[in-house]
Amino acid sequence: MHRFANPARFLKIARPLTVWLFWPGLALLVAGATCGLFMTPADYLQGETVRILYIHVPAAWLGMAGWAGIAIAALMQLVWRHPLAAVAGRAIAAPGALFTAICLATGSIWGRPTWGTWWEWDGRMTSMLVLLFLYLGYIALGNASARQGQGGVSPVTAIFGLVGAVNIPIINRSVVWWNSLHQGPSITLSGSSIDVSLLWPLGFTLTGFSLLFGAIVLMRMRTILARNKVEARMQRLARG
Repeated sequence: MHRFANPARFLKIARPLTVWLFWPGLALLVAGATCGLFMTPADYLQGETVRILYIHVPAAWLGMAGWAGIAIAALMQLVWRHPLAAVAGRAIAAPGALFTAICLATGSIWGRPTWGTWWEWDGRMTSMLVLLFLYLGYIALGNASARQGQGGVSPVTAIFGLVGAVNIPIINRSVVWWNSLHQGPSITLSGSSIDVSLLWPLGFTLTGFSLLFGAIVLMRMRTILARNKVEARMQRLARG
C-alpha cells in the first residue's frame, strides 16, 4: 500500500477509478430498485413493506463496513504511518454516518407496520444507534484535527476509530445474544432464509450501493487532498 503513499500517484489512479465505480454502481442501484419495486412479489406476512429491504440491508452493511474501513485506516496510520490513511479515515466517516442514518430511518419505517412500533431499545437497534453516535464523534474529532492544520485525523482520532470497532461484532451478533424484535440473521454462509423470489434484486442494490460508497470515498479523499494542498500553499505565502 505504500506504493500509493504519494498523493500524486494516488490521484492518478483515483480519478478514473471514481468514474468506474460511480456509473456501474448507479446502474446496478437503479436496476435493483426497479426490479425490487415492480418485479418481485409482496411478502406473505409483511406485504409491500418488505420492499424496503433493498435499501435497508445495503445501508446496514455499509454503515458497519464503513467503520471497519475507518478501523483499518486507523491501524495503518498508527502502525505503518501511511500518509493517506488519515485522509481515508476522514473521507469514509461522512458517507458511513449517512448510510447508518438511512439504516435507522428505514428500519423504523419498516418496523412500524411490522412490529407495531417505530422504535424499541433492543440490542440491534440500540447498537446501530451507538454506531451513528460514534460516527458523529469521529467526524467532530476529525474536523478539530483539520482546524489545527493536521490535514487528516490526529492519532487520538485514530485510536477512537480502533476502539469504536468493538461495536461492529456487537451489532452483528446482537440478534443472537439477546431477545430482539429484529429478525435473526437472514443471510449466512450456510444460506439465506429469504425466498429467492425476493432475494435476487438485493444483490444488485447491495453491489450498487457499495460501488457508489467507494466512489464517494474517493471523491472525498481527492477533495481533502486538494484542500490540504491549497492550505499548505497559503501557509507558505503567509510565511513569505
